[in-house]
Amino acid sequence: MPSPFEVLGVDPGTAQDAIHSAYRQRVKEAHPDQGGSIAEFRRVQAAYETLLDGAYEAQPSVSDPVAETVTRTDVEFVDYEAIVDQGWSLEDPDLFEKSRAAGITGNEYGRIDVDQTTPLLESIEEGGFSWPYSCRGGACANCAVAVLEGELSQPVNHILPEEAIERGIRLSCVGEPQTDTLRLVYNVKHLPSIEDLRLPPRPFDGRATD
Repeated sequence: MPSPFEVLGVDPGTAQDAIHSAYRQRVKEAHPDQGGSIAEFRRVQAAYETLLDGAYEAQPSVSDPVAETVTRTDVEFVDYEAIVDQGWSLEDPDLFEKSRAAGITGNEYGRIDVDQTTPLLESIEEGGFSWPYSCRGGACANCAVAVLEGELSQPVNHILPEEAIERGIRLSCVGEPQTDTLRLVYNVKHLPSIEDLRLPPRPFDGRATD
């Protein structure tokens, strides 16, 4: 198995700013639209996180790893544009109850059971839903979601300001569920605090095309 240095194409002892630059380049090269794959994306992300920790040590290979128990999360979500159309806000405590009562369906509202070892965006796509995204590597705000209940990890973040993180904004392309339940609003990329942090969009099957 290649080392994190080999995955990112840097030498041991490389400065963090150079590692960051190498990561951004590798993310672009590994993007599925550029001939890469989701698996390669995850390898690049894992290598970057490992090198940032500064504690990488070569590990012996394991020929017969023990299977790990996968923990599940119940995720309920609604499209930001759908709640704006209804005149609601992210601060509404009954947002999800109102969404169900209003009959919001399709890609605009959903509930799905996902595992906690897979980035949320990937699980959502595997479940047949479409959310906006671009880089898939934590380097833009296109896939941002507002977490209202529960916890979504943020292992990689080059873009979100501290005030957005404090408001519960997370990047679904890299974030993994951390709690048994998760309630969130997706497609929040036009919120004032993160609107300028987007990349040019990729095709999206939902309502938001910007």
